[in-house]
Amino acid sequence: MVTIRTLDNGIKVALESISYVRSISFGIWVKNGTRNELPYENGVSHYIEHMMFKGTENRTAREIAEEMDALGGQINAYTTKEYTCYHTRVLDKHIDRALDVMSDMLLHPLMAEEDVQKERNVITEEIYMYDDAPEELVHDALQDAIWRESSLGMPILGTEETIGAFDAAFIRSYYEKNYHPDNIVLSVAGNFEIEEMVSKLNEKLGKWNRETAFAPHNTEASYYISYVEKEKDVEQVHTCIAFPAFEREHPMKYAMAIFNTLFGGGMSSRLFQKIREEHGLTYSIYSYTTAFADSGIFTICASMNPGQAEKVYELIAEEIREVKKEAFPEKLIEVTKEQMISNFIIGSESTLNRMNSAGASLMLRGRVQEPEEVIAKIEAVTPEDVLEAARMVLDFEKLSYSAVGNLKGNDFGALVKKAFQE
Repeated sequence: MVTIRTLDNGIKVALESISYVRSISFGIWVKNGTRNELPYENGVSHYIEHMMFKGTENRTAREIAEEMDALGGQINAYTTKEYTCYHTRVLDKHIDRALDVMSDMLLHPLMAEEDVQKERNVITEEIYMYDDAPEELVHDALQDAIWRESSLGMPILGTEETIGAFDAAFIRSYYEKNYHPDNIVLSVAGNFEIEEMVSKLNEKLGKWNRETAFAPHNTEASYYISYVEKEKDVEQVHTCIAFPAFEREHPMKYAMAIFNTLFGGGMSSRLFQKIREEHGLTYSIYSYTTAFADSGIFTICASMNPGQAEKVYELIAEEIREVKKEAFPEKLIEVTKEQMISNFIIGSESTLNRMNSAGASLMLRGRVQEPEEVIAKIEAVTPEDVLEAARMVLDFEKLSYSAVGNLKGNDFGALVKKAFQE
């Protein structure tokens, strides 16, 4: 069971005590990502994530790394469209030192001008790296276009132009406004006593306050039909087909998750078996869902020789038409449910995964879903629910697509429109 407590300054904490393990995973979740940025701020949330590791008022960057290495611990961070997470995993006997490092990074980041200038080069190279990887760019370019009228459509890394304008004063000002007790939750999972851990967290983070209230900037996101093509000097073409889908808390999300597993979520899925195994047209083909607070998409992706694109599009469209005609057999639905539940339970046996799950749930939903609740909702899905979800989402009139890579000699827009015409 996950226990929710509140520190003296209002920060909420999800705590799960697991007595049979020897590690503790701890995470700081900041509800700040690309969605909280204005256009001229694009990329600053990710920039701050980098700067947190560049030293504090008490430790140099090297001392942070050496101290965590000496503990045999892991420390990392990542930035998404909606939040930033800093996390660590250490042996239970080292948690005091790990909390000291993590709280120091959060409360006392140095953000020296010299470090800001150096890190700009690192982030610029990261931008180049993604731009040079068509298998990554094909997803990001399409999502940026689909949500182009909101901050959700801005790239997490920012652009060369936006990050080129950042200096230490600008980054610190954004940090002061957006790293706030009202905007942060903590999550801990592992071998500890709950009251003792609450006391430790209160000592490290419970006295931290800001003079002004947190003021979020969170634009409403709307789906825009989009067609994106980018030429890259590679042999293959990477393509995505996307449809508007369910937001994070939509009641049909579990039915859609089961549909995704059956349709393109693994090696036994219809897309993989039909297009790769039966026809041998692609090396990679799969589908996935993306969900935010107020919007979502369902995406089908494939990588192939450009000359095979027309047939691949035709087969994807054919499979979509078929799955919208009638419900999957109940036995197949039951097998898929068991697969999903098994994966969910196995994943929850890691303290890091449990910490991540509880932290994300507390921050994004305001509460933590217990495993039994998730399992019950998966088990309640019927074949008719899965069919309804597919019919609600897979609307050819709202289709978007992207193609990145070797585009020479093909009119991909025409191929897509021909294959997916009603």
